[in-house]
Amino acid sequence: MSKTFPITIYHNPGCGTSRTALETIRAAGYAPTVVEYLKVGWTRPQLETLFKAMGVRPRDVLRRKGSLATELGLTEPSASDDQILDAMVANPVLVERPIVVTPLGALLARPADRVASLLRAAPG
Repeated sequence: MSKTFPITIYHNPGCGTSRTALETIRAAGYAPTVVEYLKVGWTRPQLETLFKAMGVRPRDVLRRKGSLATELGLTEPSASDDQILDAMVANPVLVERPIVVTPLGALLARPADRVASLLRAAPG
């Protein structure tokens, strides 16, 4: 029987850290809503809401691994939040993962054991 505390994980099944975070949530008895954001993409309002809940700027959640962020000039200090957000909507892979959202808050679960802090605070 799964616990009813609502958890959403923005997940990339190809990412080991994301898989570990998802396994941790499930092992704790929760049935999270899994959003494979590489398939469904992002909207700008969705990212703005997530980043506000996390207390971060787009640059803080920009995935720098790989060359796309560099190729697009997003790692340059002159890149604005608007430019980074637009690029994240156009190229969902530019958002670090996994992002976990609960009624208690949202966080980038990187490393994956960061999700444990949210689970410890969850009721039930």
